[in-house]
Amino acid sequence: MRIPTRVHGVLDYLMGALLIAAPWLLGFATGGPEQWTPVAAGVVALLYSVFTDYELGLVRKIQMPVHLLLDGLAGTALIASPWVLGFDEKVWIPHVAVGALEVVAAFFTNTIPTYERRRAR
Repeated sequence: MRIPTRVHGVLDYLMGALLIAAPWLLGFATGGPEQWTPVAAGVVALLYSVFTDYELGLVRKIQMPVHLLLDGLAGTALIASPWVLGFDEKVWIPHVAVGALEVVAAFFTNTIPTYERRRAR
């Protein structure tokens, strides 16, 4: 079963906001890369979501396969960030968990928005 693009859009905006708030909610807002990596990932995810051609996109310039590729890359970067940026001894679980969720969601989401599939019928 594939995740509908509308559901993915809701998850995008929720995940972007969660990534931005996570350092303060989970107690790792120390001013270092462990804080700013998820904040930056959340801001970037919100930006490309706004520009994605799906039900919740506002500008609709980025095709869904490109959006899903960006999700997969962002998730992989989040997973690797604690070790690459050297904060794995402080915190790593939120980065890996959210990164893995992004990769899984990218893999299981429809590549064609629901409105386009209906139009094709």
